[in-house]
Amino acid sequence: MEPAAVSIQAVNTEPQLSDLAALAGQIWRAYYPGIISREQIEYMLARMYAPATLHAEVHQENIRFYQLLLRGHLTGFAAIGPTTHAGIFKLHKLYLRPEMHGFGLGKQLLHHCETEVVRLGAHSLRLGVNKRNLRALAFYQRQGYGVIESVVNDIGGGFVMDDYLMGKPLVR
Repeated sequence: MEPAAVSIQAVNTEPQLSDLAALAGQIWRAYYPGIISREQIEYMLARMYAPATLHAEVHQENIRFYQLLLRGHLTGFAAIGPTTHAGIFKLHKLYLRPEMHGFGLGKQLLHHCETEVVRLGAHSLRLGVNKRNLRALAFYQRQGYGVIESVVNDIGGGFVMDDYLMGKPLVR
């Protein structure tokens, strides 16, 4: 990808958040079958991308969203936010349209988030990855993230998130 074709921008408006929610639905429905059930996909999308949820994340939880535009078209997004541990941020979301995997866009978006985390004064970034999401696990490992622990979280509705917690120390 030519660098001028890609831009990463902060998401600051409710319409932008709505666009991210719509994109999340497209990405999840295309990528996650075979990793989690369709029922769990719909359950998680309804919980995680409801307008009230996104609004609360931005305005009450200090989560920052970034959109990746390719030639002006919304192609992916990420979200970072502080944790209860000083100096540690969480990567809440990092998603690209599946047909755009393998072009270095995810790496660009992740590095943008890492730079922002350091700028905000943190020294470490953590994230959860579904244990069956082998492509994502390999991607984060290539970017220097290691598995910290295995976690299973009950998310209601009869569903669990069976993840690896991964982390990476960041250089200031």
